[in-house]
Amino acid sequence: MKLLLTSAGISNQSIHKALVELLGKSVAEAKAVFVPTAIYAIRSGGEIARKVITGTIGDPFCELGWKSLAMLELTALTSIKKELWVPTLYWSVAATANT
Repeated sequence: MKLLLTSAGISNQSIHKALVELLGKSVAEAKAVFVPTAIYAIRSGGEIARKVITGTIGDPFCELGWKSLAMLELTALTSIKKELWVPTLYWSVAATANT
């Protein structure tokens, strides 16, 4: 598993290039998991997460043409029964394996 953490997503050509280099293949051949948890620490975080997911924030993350794209939200995990979220975590890891 490879991770690229940014403070503003894939917001410029330099970050996009770093992403492709990290992947070692095109975005169209890669699987991704969007984890918006850190966004909630800033004002209007929920709204920002929604805009990223819907592609209306100006950051093309969800519109990059991924082979597959999943979302995993970590903030609510302590209040949700493990049998409901653990399978999603395993699926997310499996979905991004070998990418």
